[in-house]
Amino acid sequence: MASTTNTTTASVQPVDSKTQRKKSLLADLDTLNVAPLWAQMKRVNPPLPKPNAIPFVWRYDQLRPKLMQAGELISEQEAERRVLMLINPKTDIPCTTDTIFGGLQLVIPNETAPAHRHTAFAMRFIIEGTGGFTAVDGQRINMDRGDVILTPSWTWHDHGKDGSGPMIWLDGLDVPSFKHFPVHFVEHFEKARYPATTVEKAECPIVFPWAGMKGQLDGVVGTWATSRYLDSKGGEVSKTLGSAAERLDGGATSPARQETASIVYHVTEGSGQSEVGEQVITWKRGDTFCVPCWYKYTHHASPGERVYLYRFDDRPMIKALGFYRADSVEEIENV
Repeated sequence: MASTTNTTTASVQPVDSKTQRKKSLLADLDTLNVAPLWAQMKRVNPPLPKPNAIPFVWRYDQLRPKLMQAGELISEQEAERRVLMLINPKTDIPCTTDTIFGGLQLVIPNETAPAHRHTAFAMRFIIEGTGGFTAVDGQRINMDRGDVILTPSWTWHDHGKDGSGPMIWLDGLDVPSFKHFPVHFVEHFEKARYPATTVEKAECPIVFPWAGMKGQLDGVVGTWATSRYLDSKGGEVSKTLGSAAERLDGGATSPARQETASIVYHVTEGSGQSEVGEQVITWKRGDTFCVPCWYKYTHHASPGERVYLYRFDDRPMIKALGFYRADSVEEIENV
C-alpha cells in the first residue's frame, strides 16, 4: 500500500507593487534634489505659529559683572563692539528671538567704538551711566538713562565715553532677518570717529528721552498703560523694528495679549513676573526677557512697586509683510 505524505506549503505574501513603486519614487526624487510636500505637509503648514525661540530671562545682576570683566580683558581694538549677545536657548547666534537680536553693550571711559555703518537697523535703550555719547551721521548725541536712540540703516555711527564709570545700553537689531535676506554687510569708516557736532535732543528726531515717554504713561488713567515710540509723522520708527513702553501700578496685572510679533522686554523700574505661555518669569530692574511669536503673555507688578517696561519688537516688519495677527486688547490697539 502506498503511503500518503502531508506536505505543508509556506504561504507567500504577494508583493505590493504600489508600495514598492512609492519607495522607488521617493528614492528617485532624493537624487534630483526635490522632496514631496505631501510627506511634510504638517511641518510646512502647521495649525499654529511655531517659533523656535522659547520664553527666557537674562539676569542683569549676573551679566553685568561679566560685561565689566570683558571691559578689563577685551580692548576696543579687539572688540570693535563690546557686546554680550542675548542668545535664546533654542536658537543660534545671533538670535534673541527668531527674528530679533538683543545685546548688552559696554563702553568705558576714554575709548572709542569705531565708526562703521551697516544694513541692519539698530535702536539702543540706555541702561546706566553718564558721559556716554553716540554719533549718528554727524549728530553727536549725549546719552542718559532711559533714552532710546536710533541708528537707521546705513548711517555712519560711533560711540564714546567721557568721565568715569561705564556706559551700558541694550542694543536691538533686526540682524536675524538677514538669515533669510542675505543682504547685510558692514563698511568701516577711514577714521575711528565720523565727524560730528553735538545736537540738542529736543531737535533730534532719532532720540526719545525717557522723561517724555514716562510723562505719557503717567498721564493715562488706570493701573496699566502702554505707548509706542513713533516718528514725527506718527509712524513706526523703522520698517523692521519698533518699540514701546509700559507702566504697571503696584499689584496690578496687564491685559493678556497674544500676537505674531516677537518681543524683547527690559525692566526699567520695579519688579514682578510675567506669564508667558505656561511659563512664569520673575524679573526685577535691569533684567531682560523675551516673548516669542504667538505666546500669550501677561505682566504682574509686585505689590507696592510701580513698574516701567521698555520693549522692542518686529511688529512693523510683520505688519508690512501681512503676517500680523493679534488676540485681545482690542486686537493690540487695533493694529
